[in-house]
Amino acid sequence: MTGFAVVTRETAGGTLTIELKSVNSRFLDLQFRMNDDLRALEPGLREAIMARVTRGKVECRVSFGRKAAGGAAQALNTGVLDGVAAMQAQVRQRFADAPALSVGELLRWPGVIEEAQLGQDTLQAAVSAAMQDAMAAFIESRAREGAALQAMLEARVDDLQKIVVQITPLVPQIVAQFQQRAIERMQSALGLAVDGAAASASAKPAPATTRDDALDRIRQEVTLYGIRIDVAEELTRLGAHLSETHHLLIKGGQVGKRLDFMMQELNREANTVGSKASAKELSDAAMAMKLLIEQMREQVQNLE
Repeated sequence: MTGFAVVTRETAGGTLTIELKSVNSRFLDLQFRMNDDLRALEPGLREAIMARVTRGKVECRVSFGRKAAGGAAQALNTGVLDGVAAMQAQVRQRFADAPALSVGELLRWPGVIEEAQLGQDTLQAAVSAAMQDAMAAFIESRAREGAALQAMLEARVDDLQKIVVQITPLVPQIVAQFQQRAIERMQSALGLAVDGAAASASAKPAPATTRDDALDRIRQEVTLYGIRIDVAEELTRLGAHLSETHHLLIKGGQVGKRLDFMMQELNREANTVGSKASAKELSDAAMAMKLLIEQMREQVQNLE
């Protein structure tokens, strides 16, 4: 899920800034942006993030603006100045007409103005303390978004449960009506009356055994097909999956990957209901459920 935090600390050696931001990702992807002289701090920063974050593309930026050393005697780095003077003398031996460096150019030369020295241990301690504050603000930011996502997901679960409750009583009726229509149509096609009489007065009645065998075969085929279009089991599993999803949302914690699995199961059952639907009510309900599940699936990717 998305999150953002920035912490700035003033140290004896300069200004330390740590910035954390994340975007949605199914897995944990860490990226660090810092100067080369701070790369030795990356393992500690990585451990601090991995200890509290398991999903998301997280970017960590660390910058350290060093202060100039205090005191007039230490304002200039004479060693660097001597080196610059020696290089300038060598250049002017080859190019006599080359102009000499100005005072402004010398002062802007890297390292001429001494920077405050800060030991590696001291810097690491400062970064560790700042990182703790940054992580606390970062987690709080993600928690606020998580609360909003939880409310949205719970509303979608409630909508899905309402659909399941609404269509569950219709399933036996739809199956029974379909079976009755199928029997009547097959009997009519075969010239068999429902009550076992001849289909028409002019038609020559078929032998009783033939008629009875045909009626039995019709009932068997219709019963088997009725079983294939019966979605009662799928709706029962949908209800169980929705209850588990609601439980996970209330439970909290690191439930993102578990909810991913639940979305797969919900989508599978909704697809089955749609493929087996033999009435417009079931088809419409399956479409509505798939739309809600897809909305949930997109947001579940954001949860840790």
